[in-house]
Amino acid sequence: MTGIIGKKIGMTRLIQEDGKVVPMTVIECAPNQVTQVKTTEKDGYSALVIGCNPLKKPTKTKKFSTLKEFRIESDAETKQGDQVTVEIFEEGDAVSISGTSKGKGFQGVIKRHNFSRGPQSHGSHHNREPGSVGGCARPGKIFKGQKLPGQMGNNKVTISKTSIVYRDAQKNLIGIKGSVPGSNNSYITIKKLS
Repeated sequence: MTGIIGKKIGMTRLIQEDGKVVPMTVIECAPNQVTQVKTTEKDGYSALVIGCNPLKKPTKTKKFSTLKEFRIESDAETKQGDQVTVEIFEEGDAVSISGTSKGKGFQGVIKRHNFSRGPQSHGSHHNREPGSVGGCARPGKIFKGQKLPGQMGNNKVTISKTSIVYRDAQKNLIGIKGSVPGSNNSYITIKKLS
């Protein structure tokens, strides 16, 4: 198995034996369950679909609130219903993390794109405005992709390479070096890098 789904608990720090302080994010990875096994003969590729966070009132078609598909190199011996735990990881393993970033709503250009403020004195009304964004008579329009106010956050964010600095198999906890996208109690996907 190459990955697992976990719930973000929060951030803390880990003091190593040499006295070095490492910031880490603690993720609780309750045992996931394999809900579907995809094979090259039937689906055209090999993958495992795992589920996390069982529903209080499951149906025939949906038993988990969070599902994620993990590609595998070849058809695995894993069967539907098998458990996936944090024991697939070891301290020092390189992993990639995916999650949904915190939503910040509709924001202006200063917070969203790090624009600078306008003058604050002598009757200036250009305080937090974006400024001129279009041309004159030609082209007579605003091009797509301009940095303007709009929705900020609530996007899928992937940290391509980080490492596991802590693992507790009894408590189903994993410590990821550094910060992880998403708010506390949000679900994170952890994928092992080969």
